Amino acid sequence: MMKLKTLIVDDEPLALKLLRAKLNKIANIDIVGECKNGREAIAATLDLAPDLIFLDIQMPGLDGFDVVKGLQSDILPLIVFTTAYEQYALDAFDVHAVDYILKPIDDERILRAVQRAQERFEGVDAQDNKPPILGAIDSINQRNNLKSSLNISQLDLSPSALVDKKIVIKDRDEITILKQSDIEWVDAAGDYVCLHSQGETHIKRSTLKELLAELDENIFKRVHRSTIVNLNFIDKVIPHTKGEFFLLLGEFEKIKVSRNYKDSIKHFLLGE
Repeated sequence: MMKLKTLIVDDEPLALKLLRAKLNKIANIDIVGECKNGREAIAATLDLAPDLIFLDIQMPGLDGFDVVKGLQSDILPLIVFTTAYEQYALDAFDVHAVDYILKPIDDERILRAVQRAQERFEGVDAQDNKPPILGAIDSINQRNNLKSSLNISQLDLSPSALVDKKIVIKDRDEITILKQSDIEWVDAAGDYVCLHSQGETHIKRSTLKELLAELDENIFKRVHRSTIVNLNFIDKVIPHTKGEFFLLLGEFEKIKVSRNYKDSIKHFLLGE
C-alpha cells in the first residue's frame, strides 16, 4: 500500500506530539512535516506537496478554515480536521464527506480517518477536495446564522447596480463590498470562489466564469484553470518545472502558474 505523505498542524505542542505518536503507528502514513500555525501550514503545503493534512481548526491568526481557503484548489491535499467544535459542525463535515477527529484524539477515530483518507486518495481526484470542504464551511456559517434586521434579499446587488468596480459578497447576516483593486487573487472551487484581499479570504457562492464577467479584464488574468491574479500585486516570478512557475504576491502568497496559462501574463512579465 502506498504511503500518504502527511503534514500535521496544531498550535498546541502536546497535541502535536500526541498526534505524531499515534500516526507513527500507522503503516501507510509518512509524516513529512509539522506546523504550529496557519502560515506555516500554507508554506509547508507548497514546499512539501503532502497528500494529507491533519489540520487543527482553532488556531490563533489563521485558523484551519483560513488555511483551506488560502490554498489553490489544485494544490490542496486531502484534509482531516482535528477539532473540539460543537456537534453542528461535525454534522456539517459528515454531510459533505469531510473527515474529522474530535479531541481528545483516540486511536480508533484516527485509524478510521486515515482509512477514509486512503480510500478517497485512491478513488477520487485530489483536485475535487476543496469544493466539499468549502461547502461544509458554508453550511456551518448558515447553521450558525443569526437573524438579521437587514433584509439582504431586498437589496439590488446586480452587477449593473454596482459602481467603481466592486464585488459584493453576502456572508451570513453581513454584506461585504470589496474594491476590485484590493483583490489580490481568486481561487475557484466548484460553485464557490475565494477572494483574497488585504490579509482576509472571503467565500462567495459563484462560479469562476460568473466572477470573471464582473472583474476588470485589464488587471485580472487567469493563471491556472481555477486561479486568477491581480497583476498589480505580483512582486516576483520564480521558475518551476515543465514550463510552470510561481508568482509571489506580497510576503506570503505564492501562486502556481500552469504552462497552459502562462501566455495570459507573458506580455505583462516581459514589460510589453
